[in-house]
Amino acid sequence: MTSPRTAHRLSRILAMLPWVIANPGAAVDEVCSRFGYTRAELVQDLNLVFVCGLPGYGPGDLMDAYVDDDEVVIDMADYFSEPLRLTASEGLALLAGGMAVMSSGTAPDALGSAVGKLQAVVLPEPGSIDVEVPAVPALVGTLKEAAAAGSVVRITYTSIAAERTTERDIEPWTVFSTLGNWYVSAHCRLADAERVFRIDRIRSAETTSETFQPPGETPRAEVGYTPGVDDVRALIRLKPGAHWVTEYYPTEILDEGPEGTTIEFHAADPLVAARLLLRLGSEAELVDGDEVEEARNRLRDRILSRYGVTTP
Repeated sequence: MTSPRTAHRLSRILAMLPWVIANPGAAVDEVCSRFGYTRAELVQDLNLVFVCGLPGYGPGDLMDAYVDDDEVVIDMADYFSEPLRLTASEGLALLAGGMAVMSSGTAPDALGSAVGKLQAVVLPEPGSIDVEVPAVPALVGTLKEAAAAGSVVRITYTSIAAERTTERDIEPWTVFSTLGNWYVSAHCRLADAERVFRIDRIRSAETTSETFQPPGETPRAEVGYTPGVDDVRALIRLKPGAHWVTEYYPTEILDEGPEGTTIEFHAADPLVAARLLLRLGSEAELVDGDEVEEARNRLRDRILSRYGVTTP
């Protein structure tokens, strides 16, 4: 499963590479400004693609990507300078995927235009493609209608991370499907902030008579996490084997050095960070975060007690 953060990073890399190849001698500041990079992020992405390439993997098949003084250099990557050429099977798979998203009712207008153009090439003759779409949760229709009408919805929601069920009033903005699940983005009155809820974890939903004024510009519908003022904060140092955490979780990288990568981790519940630390084991060190340390110790003791082990 690819996280939205990883997908965004990959999209930016695939947009940046052809432009730099087409504009040799591009300055670091210009690339950063055009693609929304910081210098550190740009260097990270160049290091990621460095010595990547096509099968064969000889010296002549792998990319050079680096910063030379104030210039971004990308060599041996001519295959990025031309538009991607799809095989017939690849084009058909892409069309089927686009049509599946179109059938969900959450697709933007731009996708409809792209699907139409691709269909004209892949299926020039009238025909059809059978696409199996996973069953839509029953509450999707209720939440879509509430979002369209600007109606407040009272939901009972179970948070797997925090291991608790709460009742809360939400102002639904957008209902969408991604990564195989359905979600509703909304303003949560309990948290007094934007939240994204997985619809299959909503135990009940009741449309109230109360209405709300939707924001002038609806935030982008995506699965993510927005830290709140009441969130738990922890500083964690990651060894190389745990660096994947920076791609999978919403974190802020504070420092990178020989001892590892230090990140700032936010969560609504300290158990989220505690579980992660236990999972990472010796690959991560809690630098600061009393609440997370207490939660980790309690969780560790609970796990050990199941095996008849007691801690001093």
